[in-house]
Amino acid sequence: MAGIFEGETINTPSMICVEDALDGLKWAESIGGLAGLLARSRANLQAIETWVVDSSWAGFLAEDAATRSNTSICLKVVDPAYTALPADDQAKHVKSMVSALEKAGAAYDIGAYRDAPAGLRIWGGATVETADIQALLPWLDWAYAEVKSQF
Repeated sequence: MAGIFEGETINTPSMICVEDALDGLKWAESIGGLAGLLARSRANLQAIETWVVDSSWAGFLAEDAATRSNTSICLKVVDPAYTALPADDQAKHVKSMVSALEKAGAAYDIGAYRDAPAGLRIWGGATVETADIQALLPWLDWAYAEVKSQF
């Protein structure tokens, strides 16, 4: 069966995939099961909510907290200097932020979905440590300051 390791396909699930799924379930159980997973996601959203309150430029895409996701946390730029720009320029500047964050190694795949308004999308699911979310937030401020100097 060496061909499997050379790209041949088989029509049954790989036992490695099954073991990976079981390992994920064991990890979830070790941190408190569903309640633990939910608590981690809520803590991640809370870290961003606390930061947004003090931010001069960032806000939530979902303005109503009741509709906000605690896993796919979507932000928009609310700085009047930014919102006064044409939509194409707004999108260009957010893409510059995303690029700067990637080049700095601070965040990857953080841009909003293609059909969504220009902004940022942060994964806040239970697999992310809240400390990592908190470490990201100053980088967001840095990237915005870098981009704002261009308009």
